[in-house]
Amino acid sequence: MVGSSVVTLDNIPTSEIRVLLDKAQYIDSHRKEVANTCNGRVLATLFYEPSTRTRLSFETAMLRLGGKVIGFAGAQLSSATKGETIHDTVKVVSQYADLIAMRHPKEGAALVAAHSSDVPVINAGDGGHMHPTQTLADLSTIQARFGRVTDLTVGLCGDLTFGRTVHSLITTLCRFGNVRFVLISPDELKTPQYVLDCIDQSSTCSYVEAKDLSAVIGDLDVLYMTRVQQERFFNEDDYLRLRDTYILDAGKMKLAKPTMAVLHPLPRVNEIAKEVDDDPRAAYFEQVRRGMLMRMALESSVLGDKLPGYDENKEVLA
Repeated sequence: MVGSSVVTLDNIPTSEIRVLLDKAQYIDSHRKEVANTCNGRVLATLFYEPSTRTRLSFETAMLRLGGKVIGFAGAQLSSATKGETIHDTVKVVSQYADLIAMRHPKEGAALVAAHSSDVPVINAGDGGHMHPTQTLADLSTIQARFGRVTDLTVGLCGDLTFGRTVHSLITTLCRFGNVRFVLISPDELKTPQYVLDCIDQSSTCSYVEAKDLSAVIGDLDVLYMTRVQQERFFNEDDYLRLRDTYILDAGKMKLAKPTMAVLHPLPRVNEIAKEVDDDPRAAYFEQVRRGMLMRMALESSVLGDKLPGYDENKEVLA
């Protein structure tokens, strides 16, 4: 992993993902010991698309490891407004920084950046394609709640067409195996065929599609809510018609298992009522904290900066 770009998790063995999960747990309980792990390092955050939460998570992760941060938030603040290509921007920035985190509204932009850069690039989300570090945050939260990421029934609800976090999570869980997916969406926002094919290709995973959240919520160990993303729609009327299809409230939570975990990549609009926030099954703010820890684990691993006191050679149990 040292020196490698992370465009997707597909090329990272599950054994290494388990090591990242273990490192994040170690970091959480050894904040002072790891505070200087990346001293002298510079992270560049190139965010061509608004994302306050993810950008601050990447930046906080590097600052908590002792490094520094440069970058921009919004394409209007970059030389893209002058016509500069991703290739040239990344080529230049990689002369300044040791690591680049990039978000871009177009699928494939992160891969272009990785090929152009002289330093590792971490994909912070490219269009409706992939969001690998959000998936690491999701896995960490599931692991913390259940002690495993397998042998679970995972429901995903809302915008399953444009939701890159959904696509990343499903394809990654399929690699671990033994997951039953319940895909809850209106017809207009169903899961893309390539993601369904990924489930079909797994010998131990399966899926069902549903439209009624109340009818299936009682079967779920994990409920992953998503926002209907206005910025992905070409037709405003379609967005307005679909945005309130699913709203998780206290009434629906009464139908769920007492151990169910509610995840959401955030930001939410109104798909989760605020009354759910105080329910111990609400895990979405915990998910934010674990996202930062996972980015700390990933940034230090890609840079090859060892965490003080962490045994790199210990066996990580499944």
